[in-house]
Amino acid sequence: MGPDTKVAKADFYEVLGVSRDVSDQELKSAYRKQALRYHPDRNPGDHAAEENFKAASEAYQVLSDPDKRAAYDRYGHAGVGGGGGFNGSPFAGGVDIGDIFGDLFGEMFNTGGGGQRGGTRQRRGDDLRFDLTINFEDAFFGTEQEVRIRRLETCSTCNGRGTSSGRGPTTCTQCGGRGQLRYQQGFFSVARTCSACGGSGQVIGDPCHTCHGQTRVNAELKLTVKVPPGVEEGTRIRYAGEGDAGRSGGPKGDLFIVLNIRPHDFFERNGHDLHCVIPISFPQAALGAEFEIPGLGGPVNLKIPEGTQSGREIRIRGRGMPYLNEKGSGDLNVRVMVQVPRKLSRAQRELVAKLAETMSVENTPASPGLLDKMKDLFS
Repeated sequence: MGPDTKVAKADFYEVLGVSRDVSDQELKSAYRKQALRYHPDRNPGDHAAEENFKAASEAYQVLSDPDKRAAYDRYGHAGVGGGGGFNGSPFAGGVDIGDIFGDLFGEMFNTGGGGQRGGTRQRRGDDLRFDLTINFEDAFFGTEQEVRIRRLETCSTCNGRGTSSGRGPTTCTQCGGRGQLRYQQGFFSVARTCSACGGSGQVIGDPCHTCHGQTRVNAELKLTVKVPPGVEEGTRIRYAGEGDAGRSGGPKGDLFIVLNIRPHDFFERNGHDLHCVIPISFPQAALGAEFEIPGLGGPVNLKIPEGTQSGREIRIRGRGMPYLNEKGSGDLNVRVMVQVPRKLSRAQRELVAKLAETMSVENTPASPGLLDKMKDLFS
């Protein structure tokens, strides 16, 4: 290639991988992807990646400016001075680093947006979860139970300062209290969280012998949990300020008690309603009956109407689960199942036989009329 040979510059739209009618937001998103991919800190020593990063920055510098973009669309590279005024800096045309990258540095270095500048940052303590298993009856009536929970509390020896002298931390000498160290790599300056202070800008020279400079220690909390009537599986009870203590005097987190309810041997729950199954005899189903069945909160009077069929459900209002923090309760639904005796005495067989003789043949499954109807249904 001769000295006068010129290499054609790549189309700016192609460099960013966008169409010519790209919107501002799509343009910005495309540039961020290219910057993350080809950034020199992610590709140390890779000259090709560095050139791609420069090209993407130059393309965005031109296309993000309405006037320059219009000139480029009309005249090409000649319309923007042949190079968009890049001059070795990816942001020479006034591109706003903060606007474009936002959390870019956090994405590249897992810094969460950079270190803290000056002073030890107070951080809120973590929320805690404790799973408490209670009986079905406890969910119906409510209960109080004492629990023991491990959590972090502010160190009483140093009062959360982390130092044995009580004077508190000193300014980090490595970053000068800024919490960040700035590196110049080629044409681009990058800020990284200071490893000496972890981004706080301060260090502890004489750590407390109890918490070892962590400002918090493990402790056990005894708490009486009040469970109101009507709670459901997975109900969360929040105790504000009973979670872990915050770092460096920060506020405490919250404690969440999550309830698990043991199943009942007799009742099943569906929302606020209770369901159960009661066996009854053929005479009770045919003639009707009235008797008591066990219920949560006391016996329940059950009335069996005359001619009740097996599997019928009888609803008893207001004998279900209490409404949580409200007045009233759900319903109790009793499904009655007619029990057929497995063995009969001779006297019982004679009585049943006489009963069968007195019943209308239309009510028996073997009657010709009923069999014909069934055949019609399945033919």
